[in-house]
Amino acid sequence: MTSRRPARTKGGTAAHEGGTAAEARGGPPLGSLAPSGEDRAGPPPGPGSSPGSGPLPAGPRSGRPAPSVPPLSVPPPGGPAPSPLPAAIAYFSPEFGITAALPQYSGGLGILAGDHLKAASDLGVPLMGVGLLYRHGYFRQSLSREGWQQEHYPLLDPDELPLTRLCEADGRPVRIALTLPGGRPLSARVWLAQVGRVPLLLLDSDVEENGRGERDVTDRLYGGGSEHRLRQEMLLGIGGVRAVRAYCRLTGHPEPEVFHTNEGHAGFQGLERIRELMADGADFDAAHEAVRAGTVFTTHTPVPAGIDRFDRELVARHFGADAELPGIEVERVLALGRETYPGGEPDLFNMAVMGLRLAQRANGVSTLHGRVSREMFAGLWPGFDPEEVPITSVTNGVHAPTWTAPEVTRLGARRFGPLSDGELWELRRTLRKRLVTEVRQRLYDSWRQRGAGTAELGWIDGVLDPDVLTIGFARRVPSYKRLTLMLRDRDRLMELLLHPERPIQIVVAGKAHPADDGGKRLVQELVRFADDPRVRHRLVFLPDYGMGMAQMLYPGCDVWLNNPLRPLEACGTSGMKAALNGCLNLSVLDGWWDEWYHPDFGWAIPTADGDAIDDTRRDDLEAAALYDLLAQRVAPRFYDHGPDGLPGRWIDMVRRTLTTLGPKVLAGRMVREYVERLYVPAARSHRALTPTAAAGLATWKARLRAAWPDVAVDHVEAQLTPPAPGGAAELGSTLSLRVRVRLGGLDPADVAVQAVAGRVDDADCITDPTPVPLKPTTGPDPEGRHLYEGPLALDRTGPFGYTVRVLPAHRLLSHHAEPGLIAVPSEATSEAAGVLMR
Repeated sequence: MTSRRPARTKGGTAAHEGGTAAEARGGPPLGSLAPSGEDRAGPPPGPGSSPGSGPLPAGPRSGRPAPSVPPLSVPPPGGPAPSPLPAAIAYFSPEFGITAALPQYSGGLGILAGDHLKAASDLGVPLMGVGLLYRHGYFRQSLSREGWQQEHYPLLDPDELPLTRLCEADGRPVRIALTLPGGRPLSARVWLAQVGRVPLLLLDSDVEENGRGERDVTDRLYGGGSEHRLRQEMLLGIGGVRAVRAYCRLTGHPEPEVFHTNEGHAGFQGLERIRELMADGADFDAAHEAVRAGTVFTTHTPVPAGIDRFDRELVARHFGADAELPGIEVERVLALGRETYPGGEPDLFNMAVMGLRLAQRANGVSTLHGRVSREMFAGLWPGFDPEEVPITSVTNGVHAPTWTAPEVTRLGARRFGPLSDGELWELRRTLRKRLVTEVRQRLYDSWRQRGAGTAELGWIDGVLDPDVLTIGFARRVPSYKRLTLMLRDRDRLMELLLHPERPIQIVVAGKAHPADDGGKRLVQELVRFADDPRVRHRLVFLPDYGMGMAQMLYPGCDVWLNNPLRPLEACGTSGMKAALNGCLNLSVLDGWWDEWYHPDFGWAIPTADGDAIDDTRRDDLEAAALYDLLAQRVAPRFYDHGPDGLPGRWIDMVRRTLTTLGPKVLAGRMVREYVERLYVPAARSHRALTPTAAAGLATWKARLRAAWPDVAVDHVEAQLTPPAPGGAAELGSTLSLRVRVRLGGLDPADVAVQAVAGRVDDADCITDPTPVPLKPTTGPDPEGRHLYEGPLALDRTGPFGYTVRVLPAHRLLSHHAEPGLIAVPSEATSEAAGVLMR
């Protein structure tokens, strides 16, 4: 045994995630949910299921349409015990991609939110959506003759959209009111979209009683400066809760037990719920605990730059006596979002930080993104390794009825197995041929918008070939997604495009943010290359990427390309939608592809990670790897036709993609995970946090924080059984631990004392740790110390080490790291906590 104590532990979050899932599994099986349209073989869902690209059924103002499958059952009064499922879940998001007929989305976040609502409808999960109605939506994109992105903001008339007004019983439109600085009112009406069985409430500030500035709060998605964005997010969060209350009051819909914040934009919803509880007599701390218990927060960004952050003075001006939430001290509001941790900027108000402080449960959107998020937000839980930060992950999914071509949907995943190679190949060729036709029409329209005359555009009839390997790349255009990586070596790309025997063709689409000139330059660079007469029949850029175009692209492509800077792609669901149609993925191992990549489904682009490699060199290396994959593995397999004239190995990959990968990427699977692992535990916590319990928990935490500076591991003793000659422990030995702990006035019931043991790496850090509880035996002694004891079995070969720690313990905590407090041995008292079996 050495005297060097492993300084930190690694991997502790696995136990937390498993425990959460196990808790959720204690409820009824998910077979009690209505069957998902995604999970059934055969034809697509019929009337009453979630819509795809067609108009939304508006439904009556006063209720939900009759479902086509039974909803979750709620026992009658006096019947069986209440269901562990929440009575209702309010899902807040700044954007929703439901259908092209309701353009209220900009990219993946909104599309994910739309798919979440549709899958909840399919499953009978009692979800309701809350968002904003943007009068101009997101921008429409066109190109100048020089290939520069141009933005257009068409005015949307809500009366011409699949929406109905939410009205009072007397027919008057519902009004939601907020107060801006100086006491100026901000009013909003509420529109209702019916997404299958899920109501979606959208707030709209363009009403007559507002001034010009207030009417423009919901003018466009992600537009305006900081103050404009702050007011949008106040309306979404605070106004959204008030809209939910109005809807439930008018329709009899159950009040939500769980509030799900999809990214930090809607974080203010927690503050409004605190205000409600304080109006009922709770103090701030008790209300905070009660709100946290029923809140789920999902983060979608892997980089701090992707989070909304506001100057603290701007936030302070919008709250308090002559603004919003006057009953809550402004400093309490600011404390929720300030970056008061090492490396943070305390003068900034961070919306994701507020989201995490207001939620008892949080998650990233892929396994890798969960790990990145734990590292990014570790400062909120000082003393804990990133692996034990209480942020889990639920990998995104996509809604099959929305994104699957009708021909593929009719077959259903279970029928792809017996489908002959010839039939499957003909299906793929049919979809590719349709894509070619659609691309030519869209390209013609784009060139006409760019000022070209009809006589100049005869060449478009030869653009793309339905028998050539077709690659798709379509997404937003931030720099990390590397739209132009394929242009790194233009001569090499041109060789691939024009290969005499194994050519490739590429269809590209994407929008840069209107304020991102760097992204616009990337678009222009790609467009100018695509305009080259030598390659324009093989590489196409289509402007105005949106849901309608995406539903055409995914089925028609053979390969879906994704080459972000790893690990900056939180999930990247476009490749999932392509996979549902038999399109193979060619991607950097990031987001969901890092989790589910297999050679049966596609290819992994090697990454040149490491601090020693600069960005230019990294792009060069990864572009070269992409070219090599295309030339040596992807194209040869596509064109490797057997005696029957078919590419048998390619068809086998398509078949495996459809039958094996397809079921994994479904939004139904995603929503089921949210129900099991997050919504059900959150509902249980919400019910447990009665006003009395919440006040008790808040008082306990205050007492805990006051006493914690005096909590310490004072002494550690360890004895091997049987004794080890020369101190060399052997497999199967037992280490008896005796630990003396100072509790600083706390009771032993307030803490858990643990040994943490596991394998040790070269830096003497414990990996794959296992916590072992130690039990109090005596105490306090004359010096105020409590004795804890317990056995530690040495059941692993190789370097093995352990340490000791003290953690808060309370039945209402969701995770031992929740209070952010931990005590470990000091250097002076850690001689016995070290490495064994070296």
